[in-house]
Amino acid sequence: MYPPPPPPPHRDFISVTLSFGESYDNSKSWRRRSCWRKWKQLSRLQRNMILFLLAFLIFCGLLFYINLADHWKALAFRLEEEQKMRPEIAGVKPANPPVLPAPQKADTDPGDFPEISSQKSQRHVQRGPPHLQIRPPSQDLQDGTQEEAMKREDVPVDPRPEGDRQRTVISWRGAVIEPEQGTELSSRKAEVPTKPPLPPARTQGTPAHPNYRQKGVIDVFLHAWKGYRKFAWGHDELRPVSRSFSEWFGLGLTLIDALDTMWILGLRKEFEEARKWVSKKLHFEKDVDVNLFESTIRILGGLLSAYHLSGDSLFLRKAEDFGNRLMPAFRTPSKIPYSDVNIGTGVAHPPRWTSDSTVAEVTSIQLEFRELSRLTGVKKFQEAVEKVTQHIHGLSGKKDGLVPMFINTHSGLFTHLGVFTLGARADSYYEYLLKQWIQGGKQETQLLEDYVEAIEGVRTHLLRRSEPSKLTFVGELAHGRFSAKMDHLVCFLPGTLALGVYHGLPASHMELARELMETCYQMNRQMETGLSPEIVHFNLYPQPGRRDVEVKPADRHNLLRPETVESLFYLYRVTGDRKYQDWGWEILQSFSRFTHSWAVGLRLAPPLVVAVTWVGGGGVAAASGWPPCRLGAPASPSPLSFMVCGTQSTQRAWAPLIDISQDLSGEDPCCGPSIPP
Repeated sequence: MYPPPPPPPHRDFISVTLSFGESYDNSKSWRRRSCWRKWKQLSRLQRNMILFLLAFLIFCGLLFYINLADHWKALAFRLEEEQKMRPEIAGVKPANPPVLPAPQKADTDPGDFPEISSQKSQRHVQRGPPHLQIRPPSQDLQDGTQEEAMKREDVPVDPRPEGDRQRTVISWRGAVIEPEQGTELSSRKAEVPTKPPLPPARTQGTPAHPNYRQKGVIDVFLHAWKGYRKFAWGHDELRPVSRSFSEWFGLGLTLIDALDTMWILGLRKEFEEARKWVSKKLHFEKDVDVNLFESTIRILGGLLSAYHLSGDSLFLRKAEDFGNRLMPAFRTPSKIPYSDVNIGTGVAHPPRWTSDSTVAEVTSIQLEFRELSRLTGVKKFQEAVEKVTQHIHGLSGKKDGLVPMFINTHSGLFTHLGVFTLGARADSYYEYLLKQWIQGGKQETQLLEDYVEAIEGVRTHLLRRSEPSKLTFVGELAHGRFSAKMDHLVCFLPGTLALGVYHGLPASHMELARELMETCYQMNRQMETGLSPEIVHFNLYPQPGRRDVEVKPADRHNLLRPETVESLFYLYRVTGDRKYQDWGWEILQSFSRFTHSWAVGLRLAPPLVVAVTWVGGGGVAAASGWPPCRLGAPASPSPLSFMVCGTQSTQRAWAPLIDISQDLSGEDPCCGPSIPP
């Protein structure tokens, strides 16, 4: 009998081959591995880099979410607020009604302003001539005197009774007061202000002959003005090197900026030519973004100054129209205005690079808006800027009256805390505290308290002396660390201090003003050109062979800023010391020597570059024109009793004013002897 067959060998696996036309590959290269095994096989450096990148992306995502949440909150708030408001500008149709309703209607006759056609919603365009759509001027803005303008057939007739029509503008003449006398703004005294009839337009009287220095100022101005007139007439700024122009807003910034200067210098022909352009060509129906601060101090301020000096209601009508178009900038959750606003569509927004506004910009528009309310009787202008002032007053984050440089428009809180300066982005905040107090008749003690506290904060934290000459200067403080850096912009301070002393503040302020004025003069004198650079650094410790003032290569340029010359004017008028007049004359000669060319050109004088890229703003033709003129006149404190100057030397008057029309035959209250054309 046969033995049974042996059992089959034991197999520990089962092999199944599925063939789909491809050969089987049993190599390890294709096998899947878990993510953890892959992670463990990475080097430590690779893992650290991946973790860092992941953490960075999470952080960026959180920041984006926070900013997006703030944006939607602000948008919802603005929608809710604007739905409660009526259109602000007569005839304006917003680009996107569901999100941005029409601005609030002004408390004025709709016939005073041209109709603004509806525009399609589009992205914000870049500033410059190719993107500006300039429409022809409206028929109701044609040239003519004040009396002729009221008689034109194309101007709608006001249906209101004669008594109501006479309250269109508040007269600012016919009253003589002392500086200490209280003069509250008219919109505070009554719910419905009483507005006297328009004063008749003034003309310049027969002027006396200018002295040598005044004639020098006129010559410098006329040289700059001729270059602008030939190559950039009606445009924002002159490019002297290329003999062309540049546009910022497309609103004739230089021309409007120079109106008050031409009046003060007695340039009747040039003033009338510029006025004709304002009447026929200046209109605001443009889809263009304007910077709230720059357009307020230059356009609104320039128009108000021209009205104060000439009495021509054309400038006031233009100012009110423009003021209405700036109001959408104040529609924010915090009432801190946006930096930019489209004057055609009423759309306002923060800068492209941040959601913050600059403290100096939001607190240096008050003089102009308050004055516009006083002259028109429309309270909304004053109320908007005073909400900003009150908000800033109660904010935390200050240091003995000193304020940071930035503030968020959504939260209303200071940002970039711990950085304090009297230079760029904060300078004119302190200047306007004092000037608002003067403008309001010295009744708003809160403004004075903030100003005095800030000056004491400057003494405590920012004031130092240089070596070897012991020059007093104002530095900067960043998170507890002092920097011996001083902007030329800080040279507004000696003039502001002197103005405060003239109006009754402590004599110690005058001592500080004199010391700082000496420093600002040395910032010019110690340069090879006699002109101050944009920024200087002071030496705090004595070192052989080193001067008090040092300049870094990037700061070796001069932008024709007016702060030093304006302060010299105040010091000369308050003290009567002729050295300030002489210093101003030296600076003017340096300007003329190093910036003078047939087209207001450019000269290089190493190691300082004097760049004359434009005429307006801080340039010769506007802000720097009238202070040298006044420095050339006999000392007299009278103008400081009724005149307040804006942050770029534009004149502002406070109510009620001295009737200065009778003085124009011989003694211009702003410039000493009047100057002929």
